[in-house]
Parts: sequence; structure tokens; C-alpha cells
Amino acid sequence: MKLNLDIEPLSSWLATGKEPLVIAGPCSAETEEQLVATAHLLAATGKISVLRAGIWKPRTRPGEFEGIGSIGLEWLKRAKEETGLLTATEVATAKHVEEALAAGVDILWVGARSTANPFTVQEIADALKGIDVPVFVKNPVNPDLSLWIGALERINRAGIKKLGAIHRGFSSYEKTAFRNEPMWDLAIQLKTIAPELPIINDPSHICGTRELIPYVAQKAVDLDMQGFIIEAHIDPSVAWTDAKQQVTPAALAEIINNLSLRKAESNDPAFEDKLAELRKEIDALDVQLIKNVADRMKISEKIGEYKRDNKVTILQVNRWEEIIEQRSKLAKALNLDEEFTVKLLELIHGESIRKQNLIMNAKPSVEA
Repeated sequence: MKLNLDIEPLSSWLATGKEPLVIAGPCSAETEEQLVATAHLLAATGKISVLRAGIWKPRTRPGEFEGIGSIGLEWLKRAKEETGLLTATEVATAKHVEEALAAGVDILWVGARSTANPFTVQEIADALKGIDVPVFVKNPVNPDLSLWIGALERINRAGIKKLGAIHRGFSSYEKTAFRNEPMWDLAIQLKTIAPELPIINDPSHICGTRELIPYVAQKAVDLDMQGFIIEAHIDPSVAWTDAKQQVTPAALAEIINNLSLRKAESNDPAFEDKLAELRKEIDALDVQLIKNVADRMKISEKIGEYKRDNKVTILQVNRWEEIIEQRSKLAKALNLDEEFTVKLLELIHGESIRKQNLIMNAKPSVEA
């Protein structure tokens, strides 16, 4: 599957040279002084191309700070005039789009909550028709690749060709070190089906705490993402929203400076020859792996026939627990990640159950 988007390369509308794109600024525009002062400090680092600030903030509960509102757009305009930085903000309604564009905001983004609602995305898309403005689309709150793709398509069909995606992680019931689980595989899937689509990373919302941002930012670079959107505040300790995940402009510069930047390709013939050799080995192993899985499924089918004939249920919980325990021990000894091993076994087990279910519930053939 390939996603057919009519878009322009990132380099044609945001010139960053060989450096990753960095969009940075406070989670929320709180006061004119706070926003402008932060902007000057960020510009002085020489590391960012775009100043971001939340003007309207979708909050979970009423009574929480929902953004300073339209007046903040005038502060963004002043910050742009004084620093020369491009500006960006989130829009969630047609009115937001109209007001942001009227105030000269250079880049818009669609937030995670909006992406999750096709009606909201369509309203934003309709407001963008006939307008030449860059738009980034964050992944939806929940891990649903189709919603993310659908939002990108709606914005693109409105005529927006300067289009990009923001990977900001996904909500999860499981409590982990992250505020939002990265679920890198979903971002990789999007990159695979839309290789021309710029994808930048939002380590602030993935981490939820500033201490983890360098780790996630490096991971994003290693996966060939083209930049970041990071929350930065002149004094994060007194920020009105998301204080724990914001960094100072100086800390942001340090994070960017410490990144190990890598290229997607190499022109070294020796490197390419060695890579081709190793990939050939991978190909052979993949073929053998698939053959082994196919052989395993043939045995599963025989087990299904045997269970059917002896009126035994498909699922044997004790047997499944035994497989997980034994295979996980082996995988650990072979330096394989336990979570990966369990997911792999679950996929194989699920296919085994599907095949056995087909056998056990097949209708007897009727002879003519």
C-alpha cells in the first residue's frame, strides 16, 4: 500500500540545510513578555527555524487554562518582527484558521485530539481551501494509523501541498516512563507508505518529562525523522501548562548540539557492498523463517483435526503459558527483547488458533 499525496518536499518550503528542522517555543503563550523573551533566547541559539506557541489549548476538563486566545496572535507577530523567526500554532476550528492566517502565522498544525475526529479535520480542511500555508498533522491520541492517514488526506485534498506529520506518541492504559507511548512502528509504517511525507518528532509530548527528551530525540534522528517540535519556556518551573516537559532555550540548544546526526544513505562503495552482503543474508534467513512458520502451521492444522475428532477445545491455557515461559527464557538467552518475543509468539499463536478454528468448524462436505 502506498499513500498518494500531492505534496512538496520539505526543503522547498523550509530551508534548514543539512540540519534537522527545529520548531520550538512555549506550550502556551502566557504573557507578551514571556513569549517575546523566550523567542529572543531561542533565536539567539541559532538552532531553531520556527517559533511555536499554543494560543488555544484543548483541555480535558473545564476550568483549566485553555489558552490566552486571539490576543496571543499579536504577541506571536511581535516576536516574529523582532527575531525574524517563522511562527506556528495549533488550530482546532475554522475560526482558529481564519484568525491565525489573518495574524500572519506562517505554519499551522492539527493537534492529536483534532486528528481523532474526522468532522473536526474536515472543518479545518474546508477553511484551508485556496490557501497556500504549511500544515503539520499530529498523530491521533489513540494508536490508529487510519485516522492519521485520513487526516493527512483531508488536508491534502483541500489543496495543501506543504504538508507534514508530527509523531507525538499515543495514549496507553499501561503506565510506563512515557507520557505517551512512542509506538515507533506506527510512525515507521506511515513513513513506509508515504516516503515523501516529512515526519517530525514531538519528544515533549512523548516524554512528559524533560529528562527523557534527549533519548527520544536521538531515537527520532536514528529513524530518519526530519526534525522536532519541542516545548521551550524561559522558565519552565512557572509554566502555566505542561511545566515538566518544557526545557529552557539553553537546554534545547544543548540537546540539539549533542545529537548524533546520521545520513539515510552512503556514497561509499565499500559500505554499499558490505550492506548488500548482509542484506542477502537477511533475505535468506527471512525465507527460512517464513518456511518454518508455514511448517508450524501445518502441524497446527493436524492438531486442530486431532482436537476436533476428540472433541477438545482449541485454547489450552496451560500449554500457552508454558510456551510463553519457555520461549521467553530462550529468547532472553539469545539476547532478544522479551516484549518483542511475546508479540511474535502472540501473532503466531493467533494464526494457529485461526487455522484450528477453521478446521474444527468446517461444515462437512455433502457428496452428490
